Amino acid sequence: MPALVCSAQNCVYNNAMYCSRGNIDVAGEEAKVCQDTCCASFKERELANLRSSVGTPTTNTEVACEAKNCKYNEKCRCRAIHVDISGAAACRCEQTECVTFTDAK
Repeated sequence: MPALVCSAQNCVYNNAMYCSRGNIDVAGEEAKVCQDTCCASFKERELANLRSSVGTPTTNTEVACEAKNCKYNEKCRCRAIHVDISGAAACRCEQTECVTFTDAK
């Protein structure tokens, strides 16, 4: 499992830059660049729980990946050692991206 760091502070699963979900889904089947990807698991924090996250953060997270053009995608699983998800001000999954995406070409 890759070590995952996430800057999407508005995500309910984000806890101190780590994901507490345990697994994430990266969308962007036809992605050619990282901006064409997103964390499909992103869920915006509700106003009532802005300060708390759901679950316990972990540095290693299972990453399911639709980005078939990424060199780290192996049978829809990310095989990168380290994954960065960006989206510091994201309010929906389309405003996030997998910065680790690298075109397989």
